[in-house]
Amino acid sequence: MKIERIEHIGIAVSNLDEAIRFYEQVLGLSCYAIEEVVDQKVKTAFFKVGETKIELLESTDPEGSIGKFIEKRGEGIHHIAFAVDNIGEALTETESKGVRLIDQAPRGGAEGLQIGFLHPKSTLGVLTEFCSTK
Repeated sequence: MKIERIEHIGIAVSNLDEAIRFYEQVLGLSCYAIEEVVDQKVKTAFFKVGETKIELLESTDPEGSIGKFIEKRGEGIHHIAFAVDNIGEALTETESKGVRLIDQAPRGGAEGLQIGFLHPKSTLGVLTEFCSTK
């Protein structure tokens, strides 16, 4: 497995419009895409900071993972995502090293990426995501 870079940092928010205004008006960033990922029950907004993206995540269903996260922990950093050269291989290799996976196989994510999550109980409490274009 080769980690290429931090792909994005996911931040759970209660109100996407308010969060976008903060990132644009206070931090001077520009939202370049808004996308709903129906199967994940989330609406996302993306900002670029150098080569790294910030992904704001608003739940579209209180029973979705972001809705449950905000209910339990409040708004804030949800996950860190690493770009990898091959997500299938990265998941297999990580599991072979004793890391518990949330996703046994890649699945579709925002921006057309293939994604897979590692369980935070195996990653020092940090929800970790691998992303790949293949």
